[in-house]
Amino acid sequence: MTEPTLHHIGYVVASVAESAERVTRAIQGAWDGRIIHDPIQAVHAAFLQQPSPASALIELLEPAGQQSPVWAFLKRGGGLHHLCFEVDNLEEQLEYIRSVGAVLLQKPVSAVAFDGRRVAWIFTRDKLLLEYLERSRS
Repeated sequence: MTEPTLHHIGYVVASVAESAERVTRAIQGAWDGRIIHDPIQAVHAAFLQQPSPASALIELLEPAGQQSPVWAFLKRGGGLHHLCFEVDNLEEQLEYIRSVGAVLLQKPVSAVAFDGRRVAWIFTRDKLLLEYLERSRS
């Protein structure tokens, strides 16, 4: 099994449109201006590039209504939310992470922000929220 690679760090904000430029300046990064609506995850998202292209992205997440899984998190103040790792084999990774005591929160689903690649959500014994993203096969 190939080791997971840190893909992005998720950060919950009240408004992606109002936060993206400020955060981009703060990290001295770049933003392409895109805000993606993901109806499956019920969020609006933007990805910010850090100064080094090899660095993980910063994902800003805004709830797309009260049904969003990040709504309650935002009501508690928002902020750092999750780490996302890209993996070659999602099923193998899920089997491994459950073997070390983590809990699967959401079965793999297609993700709009990642051109339909599947993601799954995990909660570790140490209360760390992880997202696993299936690596592109192209």
